[in-house]
Amino acid sequence: MKKILTLCVVHKHPHVLLGMKKRGFGMGKWNGFGGKVEEGEMVEVAARRELLEESGLEANMFERVGVLDFAWKDKLEEMEVHVFLARDIKGKPTETEEMRPEWFHVNEIPFHTMWADDKHWMPLLLANKRFKGQFVFNDQNEILEHSLREIFEI
Repeated sequence: MKKILTLCVVHKHPHVLLGMKKRGFGMGKWNGFGGKVEEGEMVEVAARRELLEESGLEANMFERVGVLDFAWKDKLEEMEVHVFLARDIKGKPTETEEMRPEWFHVNEIPFHTMWADDKHWMPLLLANKRFKGQFVFNDQNEILEHSLREIFEI
């Protein structure tokens, strides 16, 4: 079973807006803003909705830059995550029940408190490149294997 999800990273050079996940899957980790695509919902619409729900922000300049597939060695569940980049936003980042937004300088991104895969693909996002990747984790969410490549079209 494959879940379709979105992830949006806000990048206003030289800063990146991340959210501290306060509950549910990924609790205690810094991450972009995103979540499940509802049945019948377009991926971009879901990404915009999740950004607004989790941070109070609307994206003016918004583009899909990557697709990441995630699997776990001993689980059937798989995730296909569509990664979006927002460069121009409307509103002020606001803490919600789910996320606490915070700006980080691109040289101080807290990879040690993020998902293990982020340090692999985020440099491509910050370099304005498109990418496709696959990551397989163990039950401690450590990467067992991965592949990542730059692409020119999504």
